[in-house]
Amino acid sequence: MFADRARIFIRAGKGGDGHVSFRREKYVANGGPDGGDGGRGGDVIFEVDEGLNTLQDYRHKRKFTARDGEQGGKRRCHGADGEDIVLKVPEGTVIKESESGKVIADMSGDNRRQIILKGGKGGLGNQHFATATMQVPKYAQPGQPAKELYVDLELKVIADVGLVGFPNVGKSTFLSRVTNAQPKIANYHFTTLNPNLGVVDLPDANGFVIADIPGLIEGASEGVGLGHQFLRHIERTKLMIHVVDAAGTEGRDPVDDIYKINNELKAYNADIANRPQVIAANKIDAIFTEDDPVQRLKDEFEPQGVKVFPISGVTGQGIKELLYYVSNELQHLDQETIVFEQEYFPEEEIPMNDLPYTVEKEDDMYVVEGPKIEKMLGYTNLDSERGFAFFQKFLKDSGILEQLEEAGIQEGDTVRMYGLQFDYYK
Repeated sequence: MFADRARIFIRAGKGGDGHVSFRREKYVANGGPDGGDGGRGGDVIFEVDEGLNTLQDYRHKRKFTARDGEQGGKRRCHGADGEDIVLKVPEGTVIKESESGKVIADMSGDNRRQIILKGGKGGLGNQHFATATMQVPKYAQPGQPAKELYVDLELKVIADVGLVGFPNVGKSTFLSRVTNAQPKIANYHFTTLNPNLGVVDLPDANGFVIADIPGLIEGASEGVGLGHQFLRHIERTKLMIHVVDAAGTEGRDPVDDIYKINNELKAYNADIANRPQVIAANKIDAIFTEDDPVQRLKDEFEPQGVKVFPISGVTGQGIKELLYYVSNELQHLDQETIVFEQEYFPEEEIPMNDLPYTVEKEDDMYVVEGPKIEKMLGYTNLDSERGFAFFQKFLKDSGILEQLEEAGIQEGDTVRMYGLQFDYYK
């Protein structure tokens, strides 16, 4: 069964805790601190595998966890880093945060490998906290907590051209004739149960990738029939060949068919409906009526800027002209693969709920501590510009800055949050 969607749970590794220990040495107070640092937690990484074309691997196993970092040891021994977990996906996979539906990553184009969840940093051992006034620190920093997330994987095939149209209009026959694809062909509705990709090679012209999208029916954008399950696969196409049964072999009107399918595309995604189209008036070998349905199609749609080509998937008539026209049109369109922009940044989403914290003044320093602060520091990479901007926003939105001002903080005063110290300026 073709698998183009999956929901999975991913978790990065927790950072290993720093260690508290003292070396045994004569005349050194309490032995002197020598606790080692904890190891870094493993990352969750997604990587494109050229040999995959479905998300079948994620149908049965749905939980993926990177290894935690090991705790630091005595004698300044550093804990081992947690092993990363690498999840292989086919090119064109879009990774979304499940609850919001926002894009985290699009594994397309140049993006072949991306860290989705970064492992927690290891905590510092007590050797780092020795000062002139505190020579025997009995405190070590805990490792940063693990990040976890439910994500939806969606495979959106990468093709230049999409074939759309009602079932049984001859899309699969057309694809088998113009490419090396071998789709199943039969006189049944919804015989195409997954998108078929093929490469069109043309002498003296640029080839292109073409995808046969499963047959749509009226109401597909609302979930009727099977076609709606595959509408996502035309989101990357630059141009669409709208295949229509010009002979009306199933009793439908070809002009009406075009409007109905276009309405479904518009209801699903207006941007897709506005992309360039060309009409392939198929099955002309089966036209036995006196009136010319192809001319009706031309009279209706060519004034709208949509070219109509009479073709026969069975005999091959008219197909060459259609393919060269499509190849030429593609040269005037943007050649870059359509890549979905990142909308969701896991490092900025910290589920802290109503965790407590305290703001107190100790000597000449303001100390902010508590589970809320510890969790925020664990999730935030302050070395990055985006992470530091998030840290500043967190201080403001959580009311910490307001409480510091109520406690009497002045510009230039020092604030300490566990191992982090900074000077306060408005």
